[in-house]
Parts: sequence; structure tokens; C-alpha cells
Amino acid sequence: MTVDVGSFSDRPTDRDDGSTTVAERARDTSARTRARAARTRAASKPVPRAPRLGVDDWLDAAFALLVSDGVAEVKITRLCEQLGVTKGSFYWHFSDIDELMTAIADRWVETQNEVLRGLMQVESMPVAERLQTISELLVEHRTRTVEAAIREWARTNGRVADAVRELDQRIFDLVRTALLDWGFGQDDARLRAGLLVYAGIGFVHAGNNLPTPTKAEIQALFRLVVGDTPA
Repeated sequence: MTVDVGSFSDRPTDRDDGSTTVAERARDTSARTRARAARTRAASKPVPRAPRLGVDDWLDAAFALLVSDGVAEVKITRLCEQLGVTKGSFYWHFSDIDELMTAIADRWVETQNEVLRGLMQVESMPVAERLQTISELLVEHRTRTVEAAIREWARTNGRVADAVRELDQRIFDLVRTALLDWGFGQDDARLRAGLLVYAGIGFVHAGNNLPTPTKAEIQALFRLVVGDTPA
């Protein structure tokens, strides 16, 4: 039997009717297989998750919102939006917004207790330096911002109100004692201590409605209230 060699050598690599060759179909199949494999590998990779939030993360975010926008704006929805999580993350740690607010109050009260303990260091300063330090702290910008929000919150939260009252009394006693050490009598020391503390509270409530006093203005206020050493 003879083979017509020309019948093979004369065949075109691409069919005249536009169909593909066996080799081309094989290459297409191989390419599709590789693409599916790549998609499978990509799908099997774990999707990175946002780090799980802890209680402190929620408390930090809630306190920041309280200071910036007021206690009425501390809401679950807003916190979730800011933290980029769902409400389920919130309810993992807190049963409701009241529990969150109680936790914030607890933390703030503890912070104030630390402040009270820290004031003992001020008591050891020379009397003039002691009064000057207290005067500057009362009108420091960050203190004003936080204190304004806390004092507003204290209107509706008894525990916070008690903590604010205790701190105010402690600062008043500290200033009065310094003025007694400065040489003033009991009545004068009480009156002047009240003026300094009330001035500090007034700066808090004024917020941005009045210019922030400069260091020179604070010193002038200090001299106006305290004056020279009594004879």
C-alpha cells in the first residue's frame, strides 16, 4: 500500500474554514486550566482580617468622641463607623451603651485619682512655684478641652459629678494651703484661692469663645490675685 505523502504535507496549519488545530485547542485548554488553578489558589488564601478590638480600644474611641462632640454623640453606630467594625464587635464587649458609659466613667475616675496622687508632688514645691504651676495647669489648653466635656457629662452622671467635685475641692485646698504658706490669713487665703480656682473653671467653660491666655497673662493674673508677700 502506498501513502500519498503530498496529502499530508499539503495540509495547512490553520483550517480554511476558520477552525483551530488540535495543537491550538490543547494550548487553549492548558491556559484555561492554569487560570482556574490560579483562581483556586487565590481563593484559598486567607482573607486578612482587621485586628480584633479590645475593651480599651472601645473606651479610647468613646472618650475621644465624648471630648470632641459631647456625651450625647457617643452612640454605637458612630463608634462602629469610626472603628470600621460591625455592631457585633461592640456587643462582644458591652451589653449596651450604658455599660460602655459606665466603663468610661470608671476609667476617668481612676485617672482623676492618679491626678490627685500626683498633686502631692506639687505640694513639695516652694510656695511661689507651687502657685505658679497650679495656675498654669488650670488654663492649659488640653485640660480645658477635656474638662469642658467632663463637666458637661457630670450634669447627668452622678459618679462623674462626685469625681469632679472631689478634684475641685482638692485643688482649692492645695491653693489655699499654698497661700497660707505664702503668709496670708485664713480669710484672705480662702478668698484668693477661690478667685484662682474660679478663674480656671471659667476658662474651661469659656472654651473657644474667649482668647486663650498667654503665659504672660497667666502670670499677670497670678500677681493680681496673690500680690506681694504679706507683711
